[in-house]
Amino acid sequence: MPATDGAAPRRLGLGALFHASGGHIAGWRHPAARPDGELDIGFHVEMARTFERGRFDALFIADVVAIWGEHLDSLHRTARAEFFEPLTLLAALSSVTERIGLVATATTTYNQPYHLARKFASLDHLSHGRAGWNIVTSVVPLEAQNFGQERHLEHELRYRRADEFVGVVKGLWDSFADDAFVRDVAAGRYYQPEGLRAVQHRGEHFSVRGPLNISRPPQGYPVLFQAGSSETGKDFAARHGEVLFTSQTSLAGAQAFYADIKARVRAQGRNPDDVRVWPGLSPLVAATEAEARQRVAELQELVHDDVLRRLVQDNIGDLDFSDVGLDGPVPEIPSTNRSQSRRDLMLDLARRDQLSVRQLGLRFAGSGIVAGTPEQVADHMEAWFRAAGADGFNVSFPYFPGPAVDFVEHVVPELRRRHLTGPEYEGTTLREHLGLARPARSSEPVEHAGRAQ
Repeated sequence: MPATDGAAPRRLGLGALFHASGGHIAGWRHPAARPDGELDIGFHVEMARTFERGRFDALFIADVVAIWGEHLDSLHRTARAEFFEPLTLLAALSSVTERIGLVATATTTYNQPYHLARKFASLDHLSHGRAGWNIVTSVVPLEAQNFGQERHLEHELRYRRADEFVGVVKGLWDSFADDAFVRDVAAGRYYQPEGLRAVQHRGEHFSVRGPLNISRPPQGYPVLFQAGSSETGKDFAARHGEVLFTSQTSLAGAQAFYADIKARVRAQGRNPDDVRVWPGLSPLVAATEAEARQRVAELQELVHDDVLRRLVQDNIGDLDFSDVGLDGPVPEIPSTNRSQSRRDLMLDLARRDQLSVRQLGLRFAGSGIVAGTPEQVADHMEAWFRAAGADGFNVSFPYFPGPAVDFVEHVVPELRRRHLTGPEYEGTTLREHLGLARPARSSEPVEHAGRAQ
C-alpha cells in the first residue's frame, strides 16, 4: 500500500507490550530474566526509557482485574499472580518519559464510564497527550466473582455493554469545549459557562448525567486501542478502534484480517486509513539464525507440564483437562463464553497440524516468536508491512531486559535503514506519532451524547 500522491509515506508503528516478567509464560525462569521485576518501579522506568530510546510509539500495559489464572495447580508456577494496576503505573511513568505513548487496558464489563473517562483524561493531561485506552470486555471468568457476579456476562451482552460504555465515555470527554477554561482572574471567571454541557445519558446499561470534572483531554480523546477478533469483536473494533491488536500466525492470515477489518471500517462510514492494524510479534534476536533458534528451544524447555495443560485449557474453553494426557490429541471442545476467536484459532491449529495437547500448548506459548538475525526479523516485519498484513506491530518480548535491548540496539537501526521508521518522533502526542487526527468535540445534541449504537 504505497502512499497516495501528496501524502506522507506510510510509517511502521511500534508498540511495546510490557510485563516485567516477560511475554512468554516461562520467561521469568530464564537465567537472564528479572523474576523480581514485576513490582520494581525502577525496572519499569528503565524499560520505558529503553523503549523510548528505540522510538517506540507506545508502551502498552495489559491487564485483567483478577489474578491471571485461578487454578493453583499452575498459577504458582507462573509470574501472573501479581502486577501493577496499569493506570497507576503509567501515571508514574508519565513523569520519567517525554514522548512515548502510554496505553492501558481497562475493561468495560467491570468498570463504570465516569470512572474510566476521568482516569484516562487525567493520564492524558499528566502525560501531555500521550494516553491510550485498550478497550476490552474481559475474557477471564474469575473477574466476575470479584465484582459480585457469579458468572461472566455472555459474549454478545458484553459487547452491547461496551458499545454503550464507549459512547458515554466519549460524551464525557466532550463535557467541556476545548477553549472553555479561560481562568480569567481579573473577571473572576474560571471557565465559560456556554462551553460546558452535561451528557444526560440513559441507556440499557448506564445512566450518567455528567459533566466530567476535568477539561477535555489534550488529544480530544485518548487513542482507542482494541483487540476483538470474533465477528462481534471485529464489528466493535470497526466502530470504535483506532489501533487494533491481532494475533496472526501467517502472512496470509494477517492479510485476510487486515482486508476484512479495513472493509468493516469503511462500512461504518469511517476512513480505513484512520485505523492501524498491529499484529503481535515476539522477537528473539541473535548473531546467527541457529543461535536464535537455540534460544527459543531453551525458553520452551522452561514451561512446566502443569502450565502447559492449563495454558491449553484456559485458552480453548471451560473443560477440565486434568485427565487429558499431554501427549494425546486435543479433545472435542464445545462452544465457550471465553474468547471465541482465541478458541477457534487454537482448535484450527491443532486440527490442521495434528498437534497433541503438549505440542499445542508449546505452540501457543511460543506463538508470535520470530527468531533470527536483526536482518531476518526486519525482513519479517517489512514483508508483512509491505504486503498489507500490518501497519505496525505490538511487540511482546519473551523476557526482560535482554531481548528488548537487543531489538532496540540492532533491529530498530535496521528498520531505520530501510526507511520503515524514522529517527525521531512525529509530533509530541500519541495521535501525532501515529498520524491520527485529533477528534473534534461532538456536535450531537446533549440528550444524544454517548448513546449506545
